[in-house]
Amino acid sequence: MKLGFIGTGKIASSVINGICSSKISFTKILISARNKKIANQLQKKFKKVVITKDNQKIVDNCDWVFLSVTPSVGERIIKDLNFRPTQTIISFISTITLSELKKAIKVKAKIVRAIPLPPISLKKGPVPICPPNKKVKDFFNKIGTTVEIKNEKSSINFWSTSGMMAPFYELLRVMTNWLVKRGVKRDNAQKYITSLFLALSEDAVINSKKDLKYLVKDSQTPKGLNEQGVKELSKAGFYKKLENTLNSIHKRLEK
Repeated sequence: MKLGFIGTGKIASSVINGICSSKISFTKILISARNKKIANQLQKKFKKVVITKDNQKIVDNCDWVFLSVTPSVGERIIKDLNFRPTQTIISFISTITLSELKKAIKVKAKIVRAIPLPPISLKKGPVPICPPNKKVKDFFNKIGTTVEIKNEKSSINFWSTSGMMAPFYELLRVMTNWLVKRGVKRDNAQKYITSLFLALSEDAVINSKKDLKYLVKDSQTPKGLNEQGVKELSKAGFYKKLENTLNSIHKRLEK
């Protein structure tokens, strides 16, 4: 099986790194040269990765085609590409719907929308897909955890929460800088903060079968530091603003 990636940004790079370190069987990965730096790094790192300057050549020579470009670029280029009905097309584009993709692609190929995130390079993290597709599900299960969504309207909810990735990293950055300002060496500060939140996330995953409110409750003691942290951030409207931002992102995705 030959895989093709149109667009070579962070997400495409992460998926390709995950594929190349997994047990997925493929003969070659063709990638576009849109981001020359990332494309060259991938070709240098993996023998089966080949840079192709022509997007149509990627479509002509691949069984599965991954669309990993920005919405504006996608709207401009997809309609001019000639796909085959026998192909599987997987779109990572956030704001182009299935109906819009079908109209632009024109042929009755299998089209799936997916939401991989950078940790997929480590073969970790959820990958929501819509509509359900067994082969695509099995594929992503080899580099992450596939979540099948039947309703595209529901998939927007997952896409909205994926917009919290950068804010999460910003939270880690702010806390790291806070330690550095108080004399902690940056390496130690960053190692501590990232390790702390990794441990908290793993604990949350292990306990994810029960309501997360119990984790919030169990991590506090009366008049303790965590109780103070939750109360002050709640009073400042931190969590309400988080919810408002999710609503704003959702509104942007909803058409």
